[in-house]
This record gives sequence, C-alpha cells and structure tokens, in this order.
Amino acid sequence: MLRDRDIREPLFDFLEETYGKVRIIEEKTMGKSRADIVMVAPDALYGIEIKSDADTYARLARQVKDYDNYYDFNIVVAGTRHAMHICEHVPQYWGIITVEQADDEMDFYVLRKPERNTGMKLERKLSILWRPELAKLQEWNNMPKYKEKSKAFVIEKIVQRVPGKISEEVIRQQISDILFERDYNDVTEMLSEYRKGEIQKKLDKETDSEKQLELMMMQAEKRSQLLKKGTQKKSRRKVF
Repeated sequence: MLRDRDIREPLFDFLEETYGKVRIIEEKTMGKSRADIVMVAPDALYGIEIKSDADTYARLARQVKDYDNYYDFNIVVAGTRHAMHICEHVPQYWGIITVEQADDEMDFYVLRKPERNTGMKLERKLSILWRPELAKLQEWNNMPKYKEKSKAFVIEKIVQRVPGKISEEVIRQQISDILFERDYNDVTEMLSEYRKGEIQKKLDKETDSEKQLELMMMQAEKRSQLLKKGTQKKSRRKVF
C-alpha cells in the first residue's frame, strides 16, 4: 500500500523532470482546505492533490472547489487503489497522474494532462502572496503604495487593473517570479520590517504622547508575534 510519505519525494523528482523549472511548496492553506503541493512554474501555479492508497474520497469534492479557486492548473496524483476511478471524482480539466511501485522505485504515468482552470479567482491567487510581496507587484506596475491599507484592499486594487492596465500574462509571470524568489528563512525579518514601517509612518505623524506610546507598544508586540510565528513555520516546513 502506497502512502503519502512514500509518494512525495519521488513525485518531486518526476515533476521537475516533466515540467523543468519549478519550485515546490508543501501544505499550503486554501480556503477551508489545504493543498498538498503548490508547484510554481514560470507562468502559472499548479495545485496538486495526492490521493494515496490510504486515502478516501470523503473530502475531495470540497478540496476540488478550493483548488479551483486558487490555481491556474490542478492535478491529482492517484495511487493504485484509485487509478481506475479517479477520473470520476475530479473535473475533466484536472490532470491525472497515477503512481505505482515497480520493484524499489515509483512509477509515475501521466494519464491526463491538466487544462487551464478558467474558474481561478485572481483575488484568491494573489492572497497567497505576503503583503510585502504585493508591494513588489504595486511597484512593478507603477501603482500607488497604499502603505496604510489592508492586504485585501491592495488585492482588490490590483485585480481592478487586470486585464485593462496589467495583462493577464504579465501578472501570472510576476506572481511566479515572486514565489520563485521567496525566502522562508527571511520571512520573519521581512514581514517585521514592513509592518514596523507602517506603524513608524503613523508614529511620525502622531503628536499625542499617549497615542505615540500606544503605537510603540503595538510595534514591539507585532515583532514579538512575528518572531514566534516564524520559528514555528521553520520547524515544520520540508520543501521550499
């Protein structure tokens, strides 16, 4: 019986051999589900769900909806137990890769290539990016900085520019470029510096001493929270 842990590492090698330049991100939250794998390609994001021999179809319908909201292409990787019937459980435009053990190796076969997912919601895809990464998109596309605005506000402003002022091809490539360059070792420092800068801007404008003190305490608290969160993420991440 092939289990998830048996499939992953050989699958990463297969994906690199098949698709060329890619980056693998594991266990990415998406809506109410979690993507087993997000594969970053130069002009697209692929959501990949592993259905090992130990898995059932109980949650797959919900997962399919979430994958379709976030990714340009989606693929299900099915163990031997599911290979004959997996096509009945995913949409026609999903790719299917089957896997079975041959001697001491994993044998992967592309049963069906994925087609572009026309139901992908750009705002959901953009939500994968961190706020400082969205700031890069704003800079590259000559947008206002919106330094004091929320992540959701900035995403809405970017979406409004596609495809009128920013082509869909360009935004796809830019998102992939950012994720290729993402450094999880620097996440705590990067987010801390960005958020500290937002609060510092308010501090520079504030004249009331009590409010200044409140902002300074908020700045210290955010840094403490980010340090703790960053430590937890590093300890459980496997592949970047």
